[in-house]
Amino acid sequence: MMMEMEWPSCLDEYEKLVIRMNTPRVVIDNGTCSTATLVKVDSARRFGNLLEAVQVLTDLNLSIKKAYVSSDGRWFMDVFHVTDQNGEKLTDESVISYIEQSLGTTHYRRNEEFNGTTTALELTGTDRVGLLSEVFAVLADLQCDVVEAKVWTHNGRIASLIYVKDCNSGSPIEDRQKIDTIVARLRSVLKGDNDIRSAKTSVSMAVTHTERRLHQMMFADRDYERKPILKLNADNSPTVSVQNCAERGYSVVCVQCKDRTKLLFDVIFTLTDMEYVVFHATINTSQERAYLEFYIRHSDGTPISSEAERQRVIQCLQAAIQRRASEGVRLELCTEDRPGLLADVMRTFRENGLNVTRAEISTTRDMALNVFYVTDVVGNAADQKTIESVRQRIGLSNLKVKELPSTYHQTTEREEQTFGVGGAVLFTLGSMVRRNLYNLGLIRSCS
Repeated sequence: MMMEMEWPSCLDEYEKLVIRMNTPRVVIDNGTCSTATLVKVDSARRFGNLLEAVQVLTDLNLSIKKAYVSSDGRWFMDVFHVTDQNGEKLTDESVISYIEQSLGTTHYRRNEEFNGTTTALELTGTDRVGLLSEVFAVLADLQCDVVEAKVWTHNGRIASLIYVKDCNSGSPIEDRQKIDTIVARLRSVLKGDNDIRSAKTSVSMAVTHTERRLHQMMFADRDYERKPILKLNADNSPTVSVQNCAERGYSVVCVQCKDRTKLLFDVIFTLTDMEYVVFHATINTSQERAYLEFYIRHSDGTPISSEAERQRVIQCLQAAIQRRASEGVRLELCTEDRPGLLADVMRTFRENGLNVTRAEISTTRDMALNVFYVTDVVGNAADQKTIESVRQRIGLSNLKVKELPSTYHQTTEREEQTFGVGGAVLFTLGSMVRRNLYNLGLIRSCS
């Protein structure tokens, strides 16, 4: 189905033509593929439009199983094979309509739920066991109600975006003196004994996409250059290669890693934020593995030009993938929200030697809906007896253990196909473009 365009009566035919030429055409196809819904987007090529399309789909928690991207001159053609959280094709008409409307605009921007109703706190620093316990204890002491928060850790660093409001008034915190007090106390906690220079705390009233901002915060903190403090699972390390296709003037980026939700968003955002343009791409997932191939150039049209730049792209993409590839046991907390709840939960984790590697905190009406990934103090899997002890203290019916997806704790038994030097799997540009055009339905198979 294709979204119909409605015209204001004040537009003349030339104005309609200009809008039509620059407005993406969106088709939702449930008939071609038996296992996934095809989302097809044709649009004028504009920097960032691929990221915006991927963001629309991932913000709906849809899985992108395959994707084909090809640009011809100034035109861009994207095809995404998507499923819902249950692995099924899309059937909810409200979801389909939202995709059509969002992708069918020239400039998509998500309306953040907490626009103007909360104050955003941005924190970066050195990760350590018990840090979040101290952070949320400070916020509780200062009468800050945590409405939503996301916490990422990577290579011994932590980044968090916390949305708060005043406990008494229920309004955003705008008092300058109180804001200064919050910033000063949180910065003191983040500095600890060893992080005098790199700990950062800031307050923002601006609307932002939380996960984009977390990537930017960790990138600015140069987490990709740092060594991990906690033990990491080597099996989850992504393989990234970058080579130049000199005859066509592209740099070819190949990524192979375990598949997971929002993987494509993380990779596309990183390339876009580093000001690379994706001209062609093929994404495929098979047996819980993801294979991604991108043909990119700088925004000025040039390919990657030095070994140092090539290594930086590899490091940054590996970091972007690993930030969300959570280590540890997934715990889900669902209970009635109350002042100081997070401080109490985090203190219980700390007292039992659990380290939080990632957290997603939200509130819906009067209920707290929180997800935590926890390990022991050195990054190993948390002891089952310790987990049960924590559950006893917080409430067995409130805190539940959710098994990690099998992609996170299965040992790979087969020899992995890699994209390294000497074994690089690169497709010629001609065959890749022909394959993309075929998948876009623009040419027929010659076989």
